[in-house]
Amino acid sequence: MNKLRNLLLAVPLLFLSVFAGASSPVPAFSTDDERNTMQVFNFASPSVVYVTNETLVRDRWTLRLHTVPKGAGSGFIWDDRGHVVTNFHVIEGARKVTITLQDRSEWPAELVGSAPEKDLAVLKISAPPELLKPLVSGTSNNLAVGRKVLAIGNPFGLDTTLTTGVVSALGREIQAANNRTIRNVIQTDAAINPGNSGGPLLDSSGRLIGVNTAIYSPSGASVGIGFAIPVDTVKKIVPELIAHGRLVRPVLGIESAPDQWASRYGFEGVAVLRTAPGMPAEEAGLRGVYRARGGGWQLGDVIVEVDRQPVRSYDDLLNVLENHRAGDKVSLEFMRDGKKRQTSITLAAPQ
Repeated sequence: MNKLRNLLLAVPLLFLSVFAGASSPVPAFSTDDERNTMQVFNFASPSVVYVTNETLVRDRWTLRLHTVPKGAGSGFIWDDRGHVVTNFHVIEGARKVTITLQDRSEWPAELVGSAPEKDLAVLKISAPPELLKPLVSGTSNNLAVGRKVLAIGNPFGLDTTLTTGVVSALGREIQAANNRTIRNVIQTDAAINPGNSGGPLLDSSGRLIGVNTAIYSPSGASVGIGFAIPVDTVKKIVPELIAHGRLVRPVLGIESAPDQWASRYGFEGVAVLRTAPGMPAEEAGLRGVYRARGGGWQLGDVIVEVDRQPVRSYDDLLNVLENHRAGDKVSLEFMRDGKKRQTSITLAAPQ
């Protein structure tokens, strides 16, 4: 009887031992969720890097220039060519950027390209391929509130720190450093603190689903509200930064009036100040500000919709254009002399 009881007690432990694997460091008594968390961390952490930057300052007494630490953040390996993705605000204004890999080796980084309006930047290091482990990209279009997420980064300079949580909300909007609106942002309760910026947000399969970019906190530390740029946006922008050094969006060929005109003159939309010669807006017949017969200046066309998406500000217009390429034909709705008009326009490449 005792032998039978001992055998029955040993079966669950034997099963867990086989499941974990003979060489696995995961304890046999861990739960399924704990095993998953540890496996994701072990899989993804070699791809996460520490980003430090330095800037030039002038000594007030000697007037000599010297470099001082400016800030630090996180990033991750994008490909085996040495490209590293991080936030723009992590490297903004830096004269020198250094990337520290998980093996503690340090590599000088060059800036390949940046998109301040999306708070993304791409760096490049010359580390050998065997030290570079790119993250596997997932998708963010099928995320749902409640999905488990994991964040790896370097909060407060404490390297390779893991926090876990869930997707708290989707479709959030935050402001970038240049006051542009970043849309469709992921909100998470995984603890994100200063230094986590630029690090990856991962799903339970270890795939990249976002880039941690900001926290909402009166104190500057995590209070359970963090934000990440969705990976579908990252996958669209990073190749452009590698190829062109900047975000390339098509243009209408207009110079727009300041957004303050809308409140001053009581309208919603983007007022056309003038059209560029030979560009799509001029060819489509759009009209800018003009001088009336009496000698005063009159408001020209006001763009209110592009490709069936409302346009209430210049920021709205840029966000719509970022979803298109040069050569795309879009519908355009505008107000002229109090009447709504429509036309189609073929977007052009920036000059």
